[in-house]
Amino acid sequence: MSFDFLKKKRILLVDDEPELLNLVLSILKEDGFEQVRTAGSLEEAVSAAKSFDPEFAILDVMLPDGSGFDLLQKLRQLSDFPVLFLTARGEEDDKFRGFGLGADDYMVKPFLPRELLFRVNAILRRTYKEENPLVKLQNSEIDFQRAEVVKDGKRIPLTAKEHALLSALYRNAGRIVTIDALCETAWGDNPFGYENSLMAHIRRIREKIEANPSRPVSLITVKGLGYKLLLH
Repeated sequence: MSFDFLKKKRILLVDDEPELLNLVLSILKEDGFEQVRTAGSLEEAVSAAKSFDPEFAILDVMLPDGSGFDLLQKLRQLSDFPVLFLTARGEEDDKFRGFGLGADDYMVKPFLPRELLFRVNAILRRTYKEENPLVKLQNSEIDFQRAEVVKDGKRIPLTAKEHALLSALYRNAGRIVTIDALCETAWGDNPFGYENSLMAHIRRIREKIEANPSRPVSLITVKGLGYKLLLH
């Protein structure tokens, strides 16, 4: 599945702490989200929702003029877009109430930026499906939804790590993705020492997507830096 269209989704971000609001805004912007509207209160959020027509919302529970739970009920009168609660209130009763009102996820502060992005993207992928999941390369197509490569009329399955690496490369299509970033994508927060494993995975991916893996035209090595994926 392509990820570009998800980055164009309109996001409403609501929190009464300016520092946290700016932090989450910068995290979303750095990940490529283009349309983010912020609000610091229930009243501001409702007004923004009416004019901005959000497709996803991140809500704090504690607001100066009400609660995030009250806000969610008001937003549900406008539309049924997905919602993530991001709050310092981690009591079980609050979580149950949030989910009971129809929230899609509930995160407790403090949080890791990477986990926030993982949850945001997971919700968006579940909610919004792209009509055409095939990504065209020079000699093949990638079907991210089925985790397969289509080449010469045949479907070739991708492993979980191959899928993760190709997804990261596709999100940055045409741009260099560093070796460290790819290792972190495949092996988590301690990616050091996996460079040789990464090279082996890149080689196997090329065998699946390239007409001649020894002379790749879609998955290119940028010497000393990393790799980039070129679309057709």
